[in-house]
Amino acid sequence: MRTLCFQLPTGDTMAPNAPSRRTVLRGAAVTLTAAAATGTGTGAAARAGSSPAAVDHSGAQWLPASPANYRVARRPSSCPVDYVVIHVTHEHFDDTVAVYRNPDRRTSTHYVVRSADGHIGQCVREKDIARHAGDDDYDNRSIGLAHEGWVHDPAWFTEEMYAASAALTAAVCARYAIPLDRTHIRGHNEVPHSSHTDPGCNWDWDHYLELVRKA
Repeated sequence: MRTLCFQLPTGDTMAPNAPSRRTVLRGAAVTLTAAAATGTGTGAAARAGSSPAAVDHSGAQWLPASPANYRVARRPSSCPVDYVVIHVTHEHFDDTVAVYRNPDRRTSTHYVVRSADGHIGQCVREKDIARHAGDDDYDNRSIGLAHEGWVHDPAWFTEEMYAASAALTAAVCARYAIPLDRTHIRGHNEVPHSSHTDPGCNWDWDHYLELVRKA
């Protein structure tokens, strides 16, 4: 049976009321950072809390997905990890986490990266199999990285996001001996049988791979 793919709103959906990014993103980063520090955040991400012992990537916040949205495994002993798959959520960061925490959605990625400041949430342990690629073989053999934003608006793809995501991808590739190339670091749209378009033409692959290789 084919695994359900990354089911945040599909297609090339435009960002609702696309913000003036530099001003809004900086303010959002300050607000979210303060909320995390004081424990007063209101979104799903803030409520989920943090458990450093649970994360595979240093500095990530543990924001666990519902167990219904991934499969428990023992990778890489049970199955090799050969790919990193790049997603764009078509949702805000907290809303993405809320989707993953909803057992009816049957979707998740291992990580979510916030646009404003590159903050990383881990939702599924790397040893386990997230339901993200839309192809069972790729789900079994990949780590999924979701990025807050909309494919039509490159303003969501901030330098902070690129840098944090690239460092994460480099670390994942080092852990599993994944080559740092476009054959093994690929978009959701490049997974066989995928009907998705993310990360889209506005994702700067050349810049991203350069950052990955320098990380």
